[in-house]
Amino acid sequence: MSKAFVIAVIDLIAAVCFILALRGLSGPKTARLGNQIGAGGMVVAVLAAFFVSGATNFPLMIGSIAVGTVLGVPAARRVPMTAMPQMVALFNGVGGGAAALVSIEEFRSRAAVDSLTFGVTLAVLLSAIIGCVSFAGSGITFAKLQELMSGRPFAPPWLRYVFGGLVAVLLVLVVVILATESVAALIVLALLALVFGVLFVLPVGGADVPIVISLLNAFTGLAVAASGAVLSNVLLIVAGTLVGASGTLLTQMMGRAMGRSIPSILFGAFKGSTAGSTEISKDVRPVKSGNAEDIAIMLAYSQKVTIVPGYGLAVAQGQHTVRELADLLASKGVDVSFAIHPVAGRMPGHMNVLLAEANVPYEKLREMDDINPEFPRTDVVLVIGANDVVNPAAKTDPGSPIYGMPILNVDEAKNIIFMKRSMRPGFAGIDNELLYNPKTTMLFGDAKDSLTKLISAVKAA
Repeated sequence: MSKAFVIAVIDLIAAVCFILALRGLSGPKTARLGNQIGAGGMVVAVLAAFFVSGATNFPLMIGSIAVGTVLGVPAARRVPMTAMPQMVALFNGVGGGAAALVSIEEFRSRAAVDSLTFGVTLAVLLSAIIGCVSFAGSGITFAKLQELMSGRPFAPPWLRYVFGGLVAVLLVLVVVILATESVAALIVLALLALVFGVLFVLPVGGADVPIVISLLNAFTGLAVAASGAVLSNVLLIVAGTLVGASGTLLTQMMGRAMGRSIPSILFGAFKGSTAGSTEISKDVRPVKSGNAEDIAIMLAYSQKVTIVPGYGLAVAQGQHTVRELADLLASKGVDVSFAIHPVAGRMPGHMNVLLAEANVPYEKLREMDDINPEFPRTDVVLVIGANDVVNPAAKTDPGSPIYGMPILNVDEAKNIIFMKRSMRPGFAGIDNELLYNPKTTMLFGDAKDSLTKLISAVKAA
């Protein structure tokens, strides 16, 4: 049995594992198994690199794995649910940067012995440009979400000209490298691609940042696939293509959930239309606020209650408390369900994972299209830390940056309870007229503390 045949079989096994992992991750009941299958496929691929492919730099490989394990495992275990998008951005950026570095080093070593071909050079250029853009852009998205820098769009008029000029220079360098096979030109190109990645993300702000993270994830997949072409590694090509395709589909779905096109998300700030670029109203208007006892009576004597979880619930780590409240209301004969918007939180599935952590039955989680027709028959909607996904401006205000975004129609319910720390706007940075609706009662405070008070009051009701 030849070594090439063994490598091909191992690559096939790992590729099948990756495909099965994606299928498993498509549903909550199979997600854990899918994740384990994907991890198993990666272990097979790594072992193949050690024992089959004839690698000789074992100390460097083992040392790299050790460093990655020491840094990655604690980070993954300790990261809170609210910071999951930032972690995704970091991991994604590292993958793109690694693909670019591998391709650049392969180009340098082949150029030294004059063994480059046009196809290999082109693949190196793709991997270097896309990988560097993903690395730098992911770093900016991390900084925006982690509030290390302003999350608002940065798009001065001169930026578009710098952006266009940089694209022109990159194209010239591509031609130069294809013609001369210059390593120095490739390094300059990689550095400029890093700058391009920064400029690519700076004009994006507010609720659009997670969508760009998904797009950069697709970029990383393409960079990995290109590096696989450079190394003639079928498994890298397959894995990179899977990541690129799934990231592209996720980006498109997130765009549809926001009611906006990808070009408007990326470049809308140049026209003043990016989410988060709207000025916040400074008008002080009265709102109706209530206490836990009054709201508890309203909840306990309702027939149908719908809970809308949002980022504020994740920040307060109130998922277990909201499940306790839901169970308590159900024991009193109240029909309780959870309305999940596709982009509630910071990433698709954010609320699903948060509530699954608290063992909320999956059948209680209702998707937007499924739950919207039921709001007119709902006695009370309890909005916990959500804002933009219930903002009626998406339906009524053509000048709003979220206009056209599909939302949960909670304004059609009979009563609305809004749980917030303050009147501060949501992630998109715009006011929510629903807060001033006569049917809306505000319950100010930390979500977990307020839910705890509601539980005590419902028990006493």
